[in-house]
Amino acid sequence: MDLNSIINHPEMLLLALAPVFFVCIFLEWYLGDKRQKLPLSARYKKAEVFCNISLAGMHQLTDILAGLLIAKIYLAVFGWKLFDIQMGAVSFIVLMVLQDFFYYWFHRASHRVRWMWAAHVVHHSSENMNFSTAFRQSLMYPLAGMWLFWLPLIVIGFDPNWVVFVVLLNLGLQFFVHTQAVKSLGPIEWLFNTPSHHRVHHGQNQQYIDKNYAGVLIIWDKLFGTFEPEKETVIYGITKPVNSFNPLIVSFAEWREMFKEVSKSGLSIKQRLGVLFSPPSQADVNTREKVAVERNDDSVVD
Repeated sequence: MDLNSIINHPEMLLLALAPVFFVCIFLEWYLGDKRQKLPLSARYKKAEVFCNISLAGMHQLTDILAGLLIAKIYLAVFGWKLFDIQMGAVSFIVLMVLQDFFYYWFHRASHRVRWMWAAHVVHHSSENMNFSTAFRQSLMYPLAGMWLFWLPLIVIGFDPNWVVFVVLLNLGLQFFVHTQAVKSLGPIEWLFNTPSHHRVHHGQNQQYIDKNYAGVLIIWDKLFGTFEPEKETVIYGITKPVNSFNPLIVSFAEWREMFKEVSKSGLSIKQRLGVLFSPPSQADVNTREKVAVERNDDSVVD
């Protein structure tokens, strides 16, 4: 499998990296489960690993199916490109940096817009952190709108195949930050996303919520005020746990709750849109405030 083949079929990149992923998983499992050198939250639980791998498979399948339509959209937009960019070492680095910048905003939006959080919460719903957590992805990302964030790169003039390749490369590199086996990487921590930075991102500790959105470069968090160093022990998971290893329940739990709230009687159009597009916590508050007013019972509101 050569580079040209992967560029022309970028979905093959993660398949090419799969042997590396599974070697890392084996080594981490050996270090944590066999040698007991890692915290309990780093251990491999069979039910959860099966769930994570199932979620990865569902995610890949829907990405391939949705990609049939998205590819047509990307090619249509590419016809309106601003520049004719030839790929080389410099243009590849520029594309990597720009895509990582847009990934930061996609990731931040996925925490601040409930419609997008309904998909992304799947990745955060585990109360453990190990390499298999990286497989914990949502089949709903195409519907949530992840693909929209790469359109500016195509408008600029980057070939859609290269854009998709770099998107997948970014995601592939993020596999390696889902571990508790690596504590600190010294000066590398200043520029790049690392396991320490990403552990913070997966924490439900109050000071860790909505921090460290970085894909590859941590500089975006430092520039835009969302950086938080790892200080106290991370408590993994979400504030409203799913409590299930069923991949379908994990995939749709938040969508179910969101549509349950948006369909409540008595809400205005503005309030329904607020449920869908406000930050997850605020959408819940808005709905409860409306119910409180209707019942004339302020005690309903926290």
